[in-house]
Amino acid sequence: MASGAGRVRRRIAAAVASACAALLLAGCTTPSQAITEYDQVDAEFAPEVVERLEATLGEAVRLSGSSGAVAGVWAPWAGAWTTGIGTVDFGEGAPEVTPDTRFQLATATGAITCALMLRLVDAGVVALDDQVGTMVRGVPGLGGITLEHLCRHQSGIADYYPSLSRFFVGNPQRVWPATELVASGMAASRRFDPGTGWAESRTGVMLLATALEQHTGRTWADLVDQYVFEPLDLDETSIPPAQATDHTGALGGYAAGVLPDGNRDCEVVMDVSDRSSSIGGTAAGAYSTLEEAKRFSEAFANGTLFSENTARKVWATTPFGGDAPAWQSQGIGAQQYGPMRGLAGVTTGALTAVFTEPETGLTVVVALNNSSSGGTLAREAAFALASIASKATASGEETPPLIELPWSYEQAVERMTEAAVCPLPAEVEATEETPAEEPATDG
Repeated sequence: MASGAGRVRRRIAAAVASACAALLLAGCTTPSQAITEYDQVDAEFAPEVVERLEATLGEAVRLSGSSGAVAGVWAPWAGAWTTGIGTVDFGEGAPEVTPDTRFQLATATGAITCALMLRLVDAGVVALDDQVGTMVRGVPGLGGITLEHLCRHQSGIADYYPSLSRFFVGNPQRVWPATELVASGMAASRRFDPGTGWAESRTGVMLLATALEQHTGRTWADLVDQYVFEPLDLDETSIPPAQATDHTGALGGYAAGVLPDGNRDCEVVMDVSDRSSSIGGTAAGAYSTLEEAKRFSEAFANGTLFSENTARKVWATTPFGGDAPAWQSQGIGAQQYGPMRGLAGVTTGALTAVFTEPETGLTVVVALNNSSSGGTLAREAAFALASIASKATASGEETPPLIELPWSYEQAVERMTEAAVCPLPAEVEATEETPAEEPATDG
């Protein structure tokens, strides 16, 4: 049986053919299609592993203040576990969450937009060092910023989300033009000169989408269908129309009120289930499923969605800097934590984490529906689940790989707990020994 790096089976369907840019921009078929598969055993995890996974996800739901969650863990040598727990919202009679429940990808949407850019690089339509200022009309102050800077979050442009989050929570159905969100981020103080620092910026990802649209004369949806969704058979992944705020059947959304100073008001929890995807747009607005999020995560993490040369550049990571440990770094469009590659993030009403270890195929997807605590909680929940699965006993004659995670299960749970802002109260189980309350007396 294959194990370790040998577990990866890559299949590139269709030979890479030369095509002129005019044909590419006219909408002809992508010159290559990439489908990545791991040799996943047809087995479930041992009962004790499942019990730990379920307990950890349940605690993540409680700590985040969510009504429910969708999660999946795949360890190709040991088994797979997919689940939905709780209900899609807190409403009376709300449907139960299942493994098939759709959810918002939050900032993992940005990886899709960056994957589109990278596919266009491979097609010869754009280059990583193309200047954004020459591609986007009507936006001043873009000097020195390249397409690569936007996906490495090295542009220095501020993220629009923190300053507007209270408005998103207060009026989740409002349609926000991308130009308005970009203008908000551009109006804020520049964090640093391009290429000299790191700071996550949804503004930068939206600028990237605008640059690609204006350069090609095609919409983000049209481009992504051709270059990302079709090659990976992602039929249920999309950004809903901005005006379509009813997401019946999908995981709902909640967020604590935001005080003027930016802190959360846990006494006021807003139902933002009916929300406009324009809040996140091409940076955080897409919805997907467990299976499709897994498929995209794997193809991005091991690079089979891209040419070999481009994949090397994607995962030539740069450190976050500051107080971040050396094992945390940024690639082009996604991040690396130890051996795990992917993203965790937040948008109004949703926390999502999607990570893959590319050598073995260990993949974790977690989606929660209360955004109050921020993306760190989802990330640490995913890390805790990954820690459990990385030590799972191999099935049959499979050989268990050695996956060296730079965190322990206990550390991930501790950080998840620390990140919680408005947790639900822990359930107190009554026992037979619990004495009955004494009746009140006048004496």
